[in-house]
Amino acid sequence: MISIDPRTSTERENYKLLIGTIVPRPLAFVTTLNDEGKVNGAPFSYFSIVSSDPPMISLSIQRRDGERKDTARNILRDKEFVIHGVDSQNVRQINETAASLPSTESELLLTNLTLVESNLVKVPGVKESKVRMECVLEKVISLGEGKEAGADLIIGRILRYHIDERIYDEGRIDPHMLEPMSRLAGISYGALGDIIPMERPD
Repeated sequence: MISIDPRTSTERENYKLLIGTIVPRPLAFVTTLNDEGKVNGAPFSYFSIVSSDPPMISLSIQRRDGERKDTARNILRDKEFVIHGVDSQNVRQINETAASLPSTESELLLTNLTLVESNLVKVPGVKESKVRMECVLEKVISLGEGKEAGADLIIGRILRYHIDERIYDEGRIDPHMLEPMSRLAGISYGALGDIIPMERPD
């Protein structure tokens, strides 16, 4: 085994080890509103469930040269955002939104994605996602030891689910119909592989 001390590694070296070993990572496509009310859209793979009661998700957004990214700034200002699932049908369009644009421009203009109004938040969602969740900011934690923070851990509380009828059956989601995409290292994405049932021991 190779032993590596992360304290002696650069941010890029730690990044490569983390994204190469913690795979697959679920993808979240996040929409927010900028200062001018235009829709900002960006994909993130530092994304997970926090709690089911109340329903909460986490989104960790790395800073760039100490500066918050547009999505983090927008969430902290407006306290609202929409999380979307990424699947085999929309992943190429959503990948386009990873482009670095000025904060005044909308990444959605690079795609053919269709905006739809939300029920409980001002931020629109995207029609082409099979799952979207309207969220409000529950808590933000700036991450970093004894120096300027390198990331913002955002915890959002889900106010409303929107789920495609084709993937929904009596309260359960059909993973085959969902066709989720995940993030691997580098430029690679992964599709859902074998599903292996395994009973938990008593």
